[in-house]
Amino acid sequence: MKKQLLGATITLVIAGMCSTAWATAGDTAAWSYSAPTGPQNWGELKSEYSLCSSGKTQSPIDIRDVIKTDAQTLNVAYQPSTAKVSNNGHTIQVMPVDAGGITLESGHYSFVQMHFHTPSEEMIQGRTYPLDAHLVHRNPAGELAVVALLFEEGAHNPTLEPILAAMPKHAGGSAQLDTVDIAQLLPANLNAYFYMGSLTTPPCTEGVRWNVLTTAVQLSRAQLEAFQALYPMNARPVQPLNERSVHVGG
Repeated sequence: MKKQLLGATITLVIAGMCSTAWATAGDTAAWSYSAPTGPQNWGELKSEYSLCSSGKTQSPIDIRDVIKTDAQTLNVAYQPSTAKVSNNGHTIQVMPVDAGGITLESGHYSFVQMHFHTPSEEMIQGRTYPLDAHLVHRNPAGELAVVALLFEEGAHNPTLEPILAAMPKHAGGSAQLDTVDIAQLLPANLNAYFYMGSLTTPPCTEGVRWNVLTTAVQLSRAQLEAFQALYPMNARPVQPLNERSVHVGG
């Protein structure tokens, strides 16, 4: 029964559909990344956001002590798709029509959408990256799995460029892309850190399977600045681990 309720809760969250930023553009005043409606106060803004302050398995985290397992790398089966690129007032979001998905030990999860945070919400051994992408997936029960892709400054990223070029400048705006190939964004090494966490924005729903890729990809300074011109900072601070274990393949 508890598992069914969790699945129902997450399904309701998805029904609002916007990012780990799951609020719609019309809800942008409800929360933000700065005082008085910033992360430190999310849990008090609405009763639906209470987990943001009371939850014990919140995301993001600083990944430090990990347990090595014989878990396989991510089983990824993405395919090129048309996509909508939208500005929801918290981030830029990419929503493909049918882009495939991933398979974990817990089953298959279909790709739902991807969005970006700067700086990265995830930290590795205390290190923050200039940008991350969260690839959000959902299984038939409504449960979520997120693949976190870290970006470091370096070479121009040709796969990312069409997305950046299509970014609407204002909240509520959207654009259409003829094709997005999510697989081309990923590194060759799909080894990942695995842990149980939450959405990183209100309502901070827990029960999310996180898969943080251990290998970063690159983007250019100009590409980073293009995103930061719209969102200079849209990252939640890291949250307490609270006795959770983080596993890594290998």
